[in-house]
Amino acid sequence: MKKILILLVIIAFLIGGLYAYLIYKKINSPNVTINKIDNQHLYIPTGTNFEDLLKIIKSKGIIIDIDAFKWIAEKKKYINKVKPGKYKLKDGMSNNEFVNLLRSGKQEPVTVTFNNVRTIEQLAGKIARNLETDSSQIDILLKNDDFIKKYGFNKNTIISLFIPDTYEFYWNTSAKEFVARMATEYKKFWNSDRKVKAKKLNLSQSEVATLASIVQKETLKSDEKARVAGVYINRIRKGIPLQADPTVIYAVGDFTIKRVLRKHLKYDSPYNTYLYKGLPPGPICIPNKSSIDAVLNYEHHKYIYFCAKEDFSGYHNFARTLSQHNANARKYQHALNRRRIYK
Repeated sequence: MKKILILLVIIAFLIGGLYAYLIYKKINSPNVTINKIDNQHLYIPTGTNFEDLLKIIKSKGIIIDIDAFKWIAEKKKYINKVKPGKYKLKDGMSNNEFVNLLRSGKQEPVTVTFNNVRTIEQLAGKIARNLETDSSQIDILLKNDDFIKKYGFNKNTIISLFIPDTYEFYWNTSAKEFVARMATEYKKFWNSDRKVKAKKLNLSQSEVATLASIVQKETLKSDEKARVAGVYINRIRKGIPLQADPTVIYAVGDFTIKRVLRKHLKYDSPYNTYLYKGLPPGPICIPNKSSIDAVLNYEHHKYIYFCAKEDFSGYHNFARTLSQHNANARKYQHALNRRRIYK
């Protein structure tokens, strides 16, 4: 009887040990496999429940034993706490590591970069490539009068809220959260020094951005921006129309135009600075930091005119008188004709 009892104890011990081993294996054995480049990250959309998550995981084929994953998820009470986001996976992760990662909500940030943007639609499209939010959600939000009014802008000036740079976000950042973050970055950029310089120019921050957008579209040469800005400051102070070709192109809405013609100059729009004095209603693109600073630190000179150089170097000839300017313009027009650039 004693031998039988000892045998039963041994069997029970072995069964318990086997059970413990199986539990350990379920928890700690590798269960995540990454066999494709696009499987390095798991994207969990906002509103996803556990059943939805299982479908996503199955479709990606990243789990070896789905039942083992479900068991651990249930034991760790994750099934009712699914958190959206972008999660970086490692090949060979155990169920325990995988569930802990998802349960923690510790996402891998995504980088969002935008520059060379002309319109809200273009901005929305660039942002939506990197975030969960749809481009239409951003577009609609930034055209909502009540919403943008809260930030002190209108439909024409809201684009000046965005300062081109590279930012880090979580993938599931909403459209409203994105704008709120950009408002924070805007306030950081517009420090006391820049505000003082804008005040000396007698321009609001949005007006500085508007002028900077024109400067940016006039020249790609950073070492020339402050001089171009100086020309426009001189014209504003003298009450002379800006007559900036980029504003005409923006007004017409045809960004393929390489040569502004007389018919374009007659296009009636408040953005046509040949027809209307002063600055247009808002920026014609999102100006970068260097363009804004070029306006705030404009070059003091007496130039009133400038025209692209005939060597197509990207630089400009500057003039104080109309006769000098006309001579420069003729040289450039002849260069365009030689290259057969007629529109």
